[in-house]
Amino acid sequence: MRNSGRSAFSRSNGAGPISFEIPSETGFIKKASRKVLQYLEPYGLDKSVLFDIKLSFEEAVRNAMAHGNRSNRELPVKINCAVDSGRLEITIEDSGGGFDPKKIPDPTKGANLLKGSGRGVYLIRRLMDEVEYNAKGNRIKIIKNLIQSG
Repeated sequence: MRNSGRSAFSRSNGAGPISFEIPSETGFIKKASRKVLQYLEPYGLDKSVLFDIKLSFEEAVRNAMAHGNRSNRELPVKINCAVDSGRLEITIEDSGGGFDPKKIPDPTKGANLLKGSGRGVYLIRRLMDEVEYNAKGNRIKIIKNLIQSG
């Protein structure tokens, strides 16, 4: 795992943001996921919230590796993770040409029900509070509000 100048997954300034890169190899998904969950430990989040974050993160990283970087281990997946004002923001970026997320068919409708793919983006949208893509479509930001109102 590569990190510009610092050891991978290091935290500067206490619980400040973390940034790291991993090769496009599926074996690194769980390792990266564990590091993000370790980063979140001080916040004492409910297990169901952690599950949503973990599943969404792993799916987004898997998509970046497989679809964005076409499983080319030489192309990194860049990950940034930060908590600010009660909001978790995780950004995952690949080196690919991107895609138009609006063109992903709804996997809960009609003929899409039987397709073996296309559920990852749907799950991420359902489990996270906000999902944003850059204009190119090669970077996703997943946001979870850690402070629930009410």
